[in-house]
Amino acid sequence: MRTSRSRRTRGSVRPVQALAGLLLAAALALTGCSGADDSSTDGGSLAKDGQAASQADGKGAAGAEDSAGGRQATSAPQPATSHIIRTAGLTVQVKDVPKALAAARTTTENAGGFVGKESTSRDEEGHERTDVVLRVPVEKYDEVLAELEGAGKLLERTANAQDVTDQVVDVESRIATQRASVARIRELMDKATKLTDVVTLEGELSTRQADLESLLARQASLKDRTTLATITLSLSETPIAKAEDEDPGVVDALAGGWDAFVTMLRWIVVALAAVLPFLAGIALIVLVWLRLVRPRLPRRPEPAAASTALGPLPTARPVPDPGRAQERDERD
Repeated sequence: MRTSRSRRTRGSVRPVQALAGLLLAAALALTGCSGADDSSTDGGSLAKDGQAASQADGKGAAGAEDSAGGRQATSAPQPATSHIIRTAGLTVQVKDVPKALAAARTTTENAGGFVGKESTSRDEEGHERTDVVLRVPVEKYDEVLAELEGAGKLLERTANAQDVTDQVVDVESRIATQRASVARIRELMDKATKLTDVVTLEGELSTRQADLESLLARQASLKDRTTLATITLSLSETPIAKAEDEDPGVVDALAGGWDAFVTMLRWIVVALAAVLPFLAGIALIVLVWLRLVRPRLPRRPEPAAASTALGPLPTARPVPDPGRAQERDERD
């Protein structure tokens, strides 16, 4: 009985275990499918997130490149500063030259410049004329020029601008090269041991230093002329006479002839005035000779006629010409 019951229980337990194993396998299968789906879903989401992140990084990099490009565009190296020599000449007619000159001085000094060469003259009628050279900073050049033009009636204006940027750059480059050359020569002098080498290097050093000083002087000159503009101002109380284009007429010819005649007489009078002292001296010498010296000179005796004891000899008469005597007879 016990054996049969045990057999029954064992037989009943095996199907239950088998069913439980099947159910467990099905549950595991379902769990695995769900896990696979979840993993696939998670992987897809991760891939999408990675792609989005890469796109975001790409956009960020593109934006960075765009911003960098914009910075390069905005912060691109600017071209070299232009170095221009500016000069101008003004001729202005004013009522009072000293007053206008004082105003020009004030304008120049207020602009940060200074007054250079100055010359003043007067014509035959007493009208004053002043020529002055003004040096003003380049940034104030146009402003000062406009103020000077408004000082009176503008008669003439000239302006010139010369670009010397190439010269400035060339001089700067040559100065740098020359300085490096001088430094190399000094290094060689420090290492030289022979007297002949030292003497040779000293001569070469003096030559290169002289060239460097010449370049520095040229650089200073270019800097002075490019930083300060030069304005030559002419102030006059009368307008400058200009040559007439019309042909001269009869009145002009008469006036010119009269002027030439007067000029000739003037030169004649001047010549006579220059010769007159010499003529007066010569006349005085002749007068002294005739009045004082000549009367006191001994006179030579006149030759006496030849005479004999019987009396003076007869004077010789010319021999008569027979031809002339015959002609006289024929006439008679």
